[in-house]
Amino acid sequence: MELTIAARGDQLKALSDLRLEVRRYLESEIDDGGFVPQADAWLSGIDPSFSRRLAQRGWVGMTVPAEYRGPGRSELERFVVTEELLAAGAPVAAHWIADRQMVPGILRNGSEQQRRKYLPGIVEGRRFFGIGMSEPESGSDLASVRTRAREVADGWVVTGTKLWTSSAHVATNLVVLARTDDTEDRHGGLSQFVVDLPHPQVQVLPIITIDGGHHFNEIVLDDALLPAAALLGQRGQGWRQVVGELANERSGPERILSTLPLLRAWAARTDTWTDPAARLALGRLVARMAMLRQMSLGIAVQLSGGQDPSVTAAMVKDLGTVFESEVVETVRAFAHVEPDVSGDQFDRLLANAVLHTPAFTLRGGTNEVLRSVVAKAAQA
Repeated sequence: MELTIAARGDQLKALSDLRLEVRRYLESEIDDGGFVPQADAWLSGIDPSFSRRLAQRGWVGMTVPAEYRGPGRSELERFVVTEELLAAGAPVAAHWIADRQMVPGILRNGSEQQRRKYLPGIVEGRRFFGIGMSEPESGSDLASVRTRAREVADGWVVTGTKLWTSSAHVATNLVVLARTDDTEDRHGGLSQFVVDLPHPQVQVLPIITIDGGHHFNEIVLDDALLPAAALLGQRGQGWRQVVGELANERSGPERILSTLPLLRAWAARTDTWTDPAARLALGRLVARMAMLRQMSLGIAVQLSGGQDPSVTAAMVKDLGTVFESEVVETVRAFAHVEPDVSGDQFDRLLANAVLHTPAFTLRGGTNEVLRSVVAKAAQA
């Protein structure tokens, strides 16, 4: 027992040391003008050069095993680094999907050839991924996928359109969900493909958001010819594979901490502490964040143990994105300033968060869909 307690103590100290190392590095980046903190930076803060600087420190693709030239670190170590990046409002969007979804997805479902081709590039900050799931007029109903992949003698021909693909304009690869077989089961007959970019039959078209930013894209695959090796995992098992990836997507601390840079800036204002009502509101938000963080951390532990926390992940995403929206509403109500993109840092953070808030409960599955996932699991 003493050895177990001692080992746990060593692990906690190592995690604490890692957290301080990351925090100091990010403070130096900000001081040197490496980036300007912003809310929701994990989605909209696209800076490939910053991602490569993180990669040089071993903080991208942290869970990739050494045999694929990765650091081979734990999910908990990755969680610590992720929290610090989010708290600092760092521009991590370029590598986020590759790190969050495709590392575990390729390790779990990819061929040995795919692992050796893609994982080292993710670790080195050379390969960035976009995810082609959502489609026009489909909303959050992924089972209604109309993009089709037809097997031919020299591979696959893929035709269809994808919407809301984050960071695709800087991506070196896309992972596309397509229908390969017609089945009575709407969730059957779907497969995933890895597309190398640029590709002559794949167009990446910008979608400009209300804040004038370009982080979403429309993807048009016009009879795109892919090699046979582009198939990720097993034919017809795309739905099962996507569900596994969504657990990683929905459960991370980014579903809770997108607005933490704004919350920290509000907490640093003198008028927040001189107003009793503001102090009470701040305390309530911090308490909820602590609870949600424990849920998210618990899922990281489950993932590190090879478990499937998809239902709990849906709960975290639902509760977390509602919380993030309430952070913005609360700060805006008490700050008594109008959001101003050309103002001081607090004004800019508030303006940035206000413009991004409508997407919080939509991306990664709407909250209505997530609640149906939880309800079905409760009935089972």
